[in-house]
Amino acid sequence: MRACRFHEYGGPEVLSVESVDRPDPGPDELLVSVGATSVNPVDTYIREGAYEPASLPWIPGSDLAGTVAAVGADVSAFQPGDRVFGTGIGLDRPGGAAEYALVPTDRVARLPETLSLAEGAALALVGATAWRALIGVCKLEPAERVLIHGGSGGVGHLAVQIAAAAGARVTATAAPAYHDAVREFGADTVLDYERRDLADAVVAAGRPDVVLDHRADEYLDCDARVAAQGARIGVIGNETSDAQFVDVPRWRAKGLAVHHVSLYNEPAIDAVLDRLARLAADGELRPRVARRYALDEVPDAHRDVLADSVCGKLVVEV
Repeated sequence: MRACRFHEYGGPEVLSVESVDRPDPGPDELLVSVGATSVNPVDTYIREGAYEPASLPWIPGSDLAGTVAAVGADVSAFQPGDRVFGTGIGLDRPGGAAEYALVPTDRVARLPETLSLAEGAALALVGATAWRALIGVCKLEPAERVLIHGGSGGVGHLAVQIAAAAGARVTATAAPAYHDAVREFGADTVLDYERRDLADAVVAAGRPDVVLDHRADEYLDCDARVAAQGARIGVIGNETSDAQFVDVPRWRAKGLAVHHVSLYNEPAIDAVLDRLARLAADGELRPRVARRYALDEVPDAHRDVLADSVCGKLVVEV
């Protein structure tokens, strides 16, 4: 089979497409004929060695969508021919940037017919991350107010839709070029993240009970100033390695809770994926594919995911 691999850590130039043996599924695994995998910032961190994969050479790709080609001896919930999407791979086991990939049954769910394979790949990792942050950890409830930083990004554009589907009142930030799209995703208020009076504008829209922050080192102080009493803040990323609470007395006075969220410590990825699939089947969740790449263009996608601003996800079609 063809697979994109790297033999040493480094920049996108270490990635190349090679011919490798097709794997066989273990007892609780699916062998998936991959139709698409998305490209995420975490994939570049693994390629650079910031997160060390199980071994080298390595196949990147933290998620996938495709068709089940074979099942392990202990698998009864899936059968060959099923359309599936999954995530939580690419670090402890080879990823989805290949013609075939192995996925444990607890990291995969059936893909609804309402979504293409490219959309399934665009949904898996970022949708599960948004769900874990908003619903699983921050316990977002109907009629609460939520602030989502980066409402046009990979996680953000799905977080807006999940929050809207949950009955929340959504304020999101985005570049002006994407404001109309973010409103279509379900945001009630969309603000330019570069405006100098951002904190005042958020407060005017309603102090949030929940905040989803993808750049904690940049926005945590703003989060504390705008948040409602007892708010919960889900942190899914930062630009530097040092994200600090700038005004500790304010945090203490408001009783704010900060949760650092990672999909890799989600105990039930399959259950989250199943909920996302239900929302998609009901028409309440639609991932946006911003750009499509071929397997031999994975290096370009790795460059673009960090360099370019897009609305939605970068997807590699295998």
